[in-house]
Amino acid sequence: MPPLADFLKSRIRTVRDWPKPGINFRDVTTLFQDPGAFRRAIEAFGQDSAQNRIDLIAAVDARGFIIGGALAFQLGKPFVLVRKKGKLPHRTISEDYTLEYGKATVEIHADACKPGDRVLIVDDLIATGGTLLAAASLFRTLHADVVGVAAIIDLPELGGSAKLRAAGLLVHALCEFSESE
Repeated sequence: MPPLADFLKSRIRTVRDWPKPGINFRDVTTLFQDPGAFRRAIEAFGQDSAQNRIDLIAAVDARGFIIGGALAFQLGKPFVLVRKKGKLPHRTISEDYTLEYGKATVEIHADACKPGDRVLIVDDLIATGGTLLAAASLFRTLHADVVGVAAIIDLPELGGSAKLRAAGLLVHALCEFSESE
């Protein structure tokens, strides 16, 4: 069996110039369609999470929900949604951030965690790091201990994983792509 990173990369589709020219969109839906690949990704995250005493899994809207939900189920941990602005029904706190190709706001419920909870934030990929940094800021506002972030893909040339590490977060990415791939 090939190393995990190579195996997963072979299951991820690249869509050039989407959603706008110059962006190489890494489409994990093709990985989700392969039960063996999806299982291996969740198992890899689960092994890492078990070593870090995680109290709850948070995931970023929307592909992160698929990964985070599966991981929370596997670990038997609570699952928290980090949603785009205006999507949560109860009292929320929000954080603005910059995307690779725009600006946005994320929110969590104001009662999403307890002070001291050890949180792992999950998404499908790390680009500029803005979304994950915003999510981490939200949980830190609620006095949680954001242990780290996990993503299937890292795009290191965009600098997000370096920013996340500089913010004191452990970064676990299963594979990475260069802009030329």
